[in-house]
Amino acid sequence: MDNEMTLTFLAISENEALARVAITGFIAQLDPTIDELSEFKTIVSEAVSNAIIHGYEEDGKGVVTVHAKREDDIVTVSVMDKGVGIADVSQAMEPLFTTKSAMERSGMGFTIMDSFSDQLTVMSKWQEGTTVTFTKKFYSVRTAVM
Repeated sequence: MDNEMTLTFLAISENEALARVAITGFIAQLDPTIDELSEFKTIVSEAVSNAIIHGYEEDGKGVVTVHAKREDDIVTVSVMDKGVGIADVSQAMEPLFTTKSAMERSGMGFTIMDSFSDQLTVMSKWQEGTTVTFTKKFYSVRTAVM
């Protein structure tokens, strides 16, 4: 393992930006392309937003944990909450499915997360919480240009 980090914060919307900034700093040593950086931040943003909005229903009391591990040019991130969980993970992963239709949400973002990552897993237990784990291999700017 090259490096590892864990960030824990209250489940409030402003901390979505905190998670994006922290993960950007964590992967900076890999010299990611602009596209890789954008995709990675989007995955983190979607996963953290789900924990805050769907997992804890924005109660401001729950805790979200982001754990990242870097091995060579591969980064694995887990976003964990101990919120309400997902009753049917397969259904939640369908495009446009949301538990917050009254808020005009356009889905839970799993389709986006899956398309931007090399591997995505979602583990959830109803009333116990959810863990979204994704992996992405980085090709540095230097490698991408050659």
